[in-house]
Amino acid sequence: MQTKQDIERLLAGAGTTPKHRLGQNFLIDLNLMRLLVDEAHIHQQDVVLEVGPGTGSMTEALAERAGRVIAVEYDPPLARIVAAQLKPFANVILFNRDVLENKNAIYFEILEAVQRARAELGGRLLLVSNLPYGAGSAVMANLITGPVTADAMVVTVQKEVAERMAALPDHDAYGTLSILMSATGHVHIFRKLPPSVFWPRPQVESAMVSYTRDPQKVAQIHDMDTFREIITLFMGHRRKMLKACVKFAAGRLGRVHGWNEIFAEAFVDPHHRPEQLSASDYINIANLCWEQIRK
Repeated sequence: MQTKQDIERLLAGAGTTPKHRLGQNFLIDLNLMRLLVDEAHIHQQDVVLEVGPGTGSMTEALAERAGRVIAVEYDPPLARIVAAQLKPFANVILFNRDVLENKNAIYFEILEAVQRARAELGGRLLLVSNLPYGAGSAVMANLITGPVTADAMVVTVQKEVAERMAALPDHDAYGTLSILMSATGHVHIFRKLPPSVFWPRPQVESAMVSYTRDPQKVAQIHDMDTFREIITLFMGHRRKMLKACVKFAAGRLGRVHGWNEIFAEAFVDPHHRPEQLSASDYINIANLCWEQIRK
């Protein structure tokens, strides 16, 4: 793992500096970095996805524990630093590109690399990252809904993202990510972080959060695509009543009829707003819609 002085030296040697527009704030408290890695409980059969490895400080620790590490660094100068730092590790695959193909999809070559590694090693897929702010929520949402899903995530994120991950209905932070995580697993904010543990110091607080996928919860969702579409439909109009939101149903959901009967069968009041519904409510609505769509 690298100290602040190590990171400064590596950046200077590459002729680059931290880029604020890319959210490049490097975790420099090595005890906290060890805590993040320890919380992931990585085994030799596991595949670890790290998004935003920076200068590879934590990547080294991940590579020592995991069977395979797939690191994705968007910034070319940092990718060159990571590649040089990780030459001794044959179990690291580095991508120099945006992790997201679009908001709703992780880049297909990254997913293929993950799938090959899982098939070879037979272990879990873990997201362990100091996540870049701009991409963090979308990366986690896609690793929940698939097509490739993470068994667990242990991440450092900005405090507001951590609050969204763990938020309950009727909370200002409650949104799509809250529902996806509650519906499919368990979230735990295990450490709040002040700006002083990063370099350069960000303007906001951060937090370390763990998410563990629960197969029994996931089994309650009949079709993940329909579930995500339902969440998007209603949370896209979160201040409206449910009965007003259905006017915006499009695509496959545009074929759904009898919304009042669906709400009644799901034991949901159509006069409620989307932000008042629990993850279970969304699952019930989505399952009933899926029964219509699949016919």
